[in-house]
Amino acid sequence: MSYLVFVTLLWAFSFSLIGVYLAGSVDSYFSVFSRIVLAALLFAPFLRWRQPARLAAGLMLCGALQLGIMYLFYYQSFLLLTVPEVLIFTVLTPVYVTLIYDLLHRRFRPGYLFTAVLAVLGALIIRFNGLTGDYLLGFVVVQGANLCFALGQVGYKVLQERYPTNEPQHHRFGYFYLGALLVVTPAWLGLGQDQYPATSLQWSILLWLGLGASGLGYFLWNKGATLVNAGALAIMNNALVPAGLLVNLLIWNRDADLLRLALGGALILASLWLNEALIKVSRPASDR
Repeated sequence: MSYLVFVTLLWAFSFSLIGVYLAGSVDSYFSVFSRIVLAALLFAPFLRWRQPARLAAGLMLCGALQLGIMYLFYYQSFLLLTVPEVLIFTVLTPVYVTLIYDLLHRRFRPGYLFTAVLAVLGALIIRFNGLTGDYLLGFVVVQGANLCFALGQVGYKVLQERYPTNEPQHHRFGYFYLGALLVVTPAWLGLGQDQYPATSLQWSILLWLGLGASGLGYFLWNKGATLVNAGALAIMNNALVPAGLLVNLLIWNRDADLLRLALGGALILASLWLNEALIKVSRPASDR
């Protein structure tokens, strides 16, 4: 759990740094590409290439989903939504974590879909008087990012369970970034624009996001995911929301509509509480 708590604090500033300094100013595809290249370079010296083929392929798939495709969705969302809205809408991730983990174990509990509907209603409350095509599209884009993030971390957890070893996880983790590169490199080459960082501050932010938030952060988060149960992992996914909101509202976005954020956020958090209650009720005694 300590790994997940540390990364939560590490990532709390990332949302605002992207939304305030990069979104709209630096090409999103270049931002994603540069972050993953830096993270891959950070772990390249530790990579041990002799791994089971299925494990290596699985790690690359997890990286492609959790980091590559997720980032492509994630950066686009900042062009459509404010930072607080992006943060609030990430609250559905625990529901996806629970659903995916259940599906991998061949079980389905429809109550989780009801919690997702509650969260959607909370999202509508936040901008009830100002629903626009961009806002609704932004909500869908964030859910795409949430789903990919959930798929990647649950997949990584299951892979480590199926391929136990005494070898340190950082000897394998380079495959994670290689998988992400296979997604973001063609995306940047095909869709990227000539909109590169123009200031030393923007370059410094990209450097920090690549080495710190993406490199160290994703390794520690996924390592932490292998050390806790699925319920605890789902809960920690939402610890990012209050941490990121607190940073953004106190430093960069003091004029946000706090009442709507509070009302919509409360309903979304209620959906999370119900989700966790359903987990506790349906979890076998041996898993508690």
